[in-house]
Amino acid sequence: MRLCGRAEAIVGRFGTAGYLSYLRQMSKPTIPAGAVVRGTDKGYVHGDIPLTPGQERPVETVEETYPYMRPRDAATLILVRMKGDVPEVLMGCRAAKSAFMPNRYVFPGGRVDKPDAHVPVATPFDPHVKERLLHAASEQRAKALGVAAIRETFEESGLILGKPLAGGAPKKDYGEHWKGFLDQGLAPALDSLDLIARAVTPPGRPRRFNARFFMARAEDASGEIRHSSEMGDIRWVQLDEARELPLPTITGLILGEIGRLVKEPPDRTRQRKIPLFVTVHRKHLMIEE
Repeated sequence: MRLCGRAEAIVGRFGTAGYLSYLRQMSKPTIPAGAVVRGTDKGYVHGDIPLTPGQERPVETVEETYPYMRPRDAATLILVRMKGDVPEVLMGCRAAKSAFMPNRYVFPGGRVDKPDAHVPVATPFDPHVKERLLHAASEQRAKALGVAAIRETFEESGLILGKPLAGGAPKKDYGEHWKGFLDQGLAPALDSLDLIARAVTPPGRPRRFNARFFMARAEDASGEIRHSSEMGDIRWVQLDEARELPLPTITGLILGEIGRLVKEPPDRTRQRKIPLFVTVHRKHLMIEE
């Protein structure tokens, strides 16, 4: 029997016994230990039971199943501000014509574009944030994800998460969507971003994304909020009020994570794990990475 290239590589490295072990492992469901029944809540609580790593998570249902699509890189930016002791987040309602999550309230964000990797930045990622990104992305993709989160937020809300660019405005034209940002001598401030979660859209959806959720302080952003063709009713929403809006399930889960981080701010000088929402063998799980 002739082996395929991948099989030959495994045999060459680990021997026949190693290859047979590989086949046995691939034939088993590789679901992280601790998976439990699915919740139906909007947040990190199923009834009175907190959702913890390894548990099966709620997931959005769809009326029809679409052909398999490979998830595309996407990035979301969650701006948070405090009004007294009350946390607020910036959210908007996706247009009814949107193929993905129409008429739902979400945070600004969208897919990564190829030019995002080449846009100049004012400041690099915090080393711990960069390390978390590199768990599932190359260095170039990591930069593109951060830039995409900031670009999409600017496009959809008008707010700029940027700092002065050394040398002033770039001479190169990076596209219409950067007008009012780069041409003002500002560039994305990646050091303002904290990576708080990653989520992969389950199979069978009309769009699938490998989305990174970044959080930043509203004080680090500038500009005036404006509506866009992609998102309307953009406003600051109290965290508890946000849970009552029409939300995609993943947005409700992320709101739960935001609430936890606001209540118990992490030590930014130390590395930490973040939740990953992923589907494994038709089970929708929250695990850590």
